[in-house]
Amino acid sequence: MAKISRLSGFPELLPSGRVIEQHILDTAREIFELHGFLSLETRAVEPVEQMQRDGEIDKEIYVLRRLQATADEADLGLGLHFDLTVPFARYVLEHAAALEFPLRRYQIQKVWRGERPQEGRFREFTQADIDVVGKDSLAFHHEVEMAVVMSSLLASLPIPRAVIQVNNRKLAEGFYLGVGATDTQRVLRAIDKLDKIGPDRVRVLLETEAGLTPAAAAKCLALAAISTPDATFVDQVRALDVRNDLLDQGLSELSAVVTGANAERPGSVVADLRIARGLDYYTGTVYETQLVGFEAAGSISSGGRYDDLASDAKQSYPGVGISLGVTRLVSILIAKGLVTASRAVPSAVLVAVADEASRAASELVARQLRRRGIACEVAPSADKFGKQIRYADRRAIPYVWFPASAAEGTAGDTVKDIRSGDQVDADAATWQPPLEDLKPKVFATADTSTASKESS
Repeated sequence: MAKISRLSGFPELLPSGRVIEQHILDTAREIFELHGFLSLETRAVEPVEQMQRDGEIDKEIYVLRRLQATADEADLGLGLHFDLTVPFARYVLEHAAALEFPLRRYQIQKVWRGERPQEGRFREFTQADIDVVGKDSLAFHHEVEMAVVMSSLLASLPIPRAVIQVNNRKLAEGFYLGVGATDTQRVLRAIDKLDKIGPDRVRVLLETEAGLTPAAAAKCLALAAISTPDATFVDQVRALDVRNDLLDQGLSELSAVVTGANAERPGSVVADLRIARGLDYYTGTVYETQLVGFEAAGSISSGGRYDDLASDAKQSYPGVGISLGVTRLVSILIAKGLVTASRAVPSAVLVAVADEASRAASELVARQLRRRGIACEVAPSADKFGKQIRYADRRAIPYVWFPASAAEGTAGDTVKDIRSGDQVDADAATWQPPLEDLKPKVFATADTSTASKESS
């Protein structure tokens, strides 16, 4: 085999990391379904021209091509999807006749982006999305709901406190129009680069690429500097003395999201007028989320309202959604040592084998335990019991089971807690480990002010 080298941007987790990731995925499914979202999955590829039309994403699309394709087969115009919102919008249009609206769906899949790999940024990663899509119209309260559901999920995980930052595209675009901008999308894209390049370079972009006057650029930067935990941002925006009807609508909607979400989950949402989101399809509320104390790692959850993405000449399907960047979150948790798993294997019990002639008896015990939902495995070889116990210890399997044929000096089966050394008589038809040992547990490694320090 040729020398193996790592592929940058395509992460592979060790077993303990996979336990952490799986816990996040399982919790996401549970929370999403508790809120009435059904599960969907879309294909991995979409037409490139469909993905190109909604923001600065062209250079990030991986194009699909068969290695042995002939010249006339070389480009079928397909690429790997870079997010789950664009494929979902296409799915809605394609299957609308068979769907019930408003459609509440969650989707957990891998996506691909051809960007430069760096801390927290990958070329292949997993997202967990929720969206609500209506037919012709979609009630505004769903924009509040997105923040509430995502906040509920994040509070259910053993992670540092997360705060969802919200803005509104109507507010931003109305403000930009009010200061004289003729291309609000250029202004939005410049503001979206604030964290990457800083205000001085963004000011240059606003003046040279977006065509703003120095005074207008200064007001846009002043707007982006406003952040409040409540609706007091409205007065701060008014103080900038910009007038526009779209701005008024955006201020009203953003105030309702911040007030409504914090009424259900206090302190979960802040108004941050720096948030822009670079994709053109957003039309209302936009969301980004940071871990308190780890803001430099970037947003772990984002999304927004879109009115025209899932629309054609006949029908409009407005929607709103928010996505958790599962791979980014897991990478932060592991790199910073913020969480740990109690064990990397599902097995709660290792069934010992006295000798190969009695392996069938050990397999019988394992079958009995599994029927009752207790994950277990049979020792791979009939080594001395000390070696079998060390095998279990290296994998953090808490219990070793000794069938009667293997339990010296006993009339029946025994089970040993290898952490405490306690060994007791046991019946495979009735014995049950403590709940905390039944499955691997994921713990916060320090006090991070989360709602839950331990999750199963």
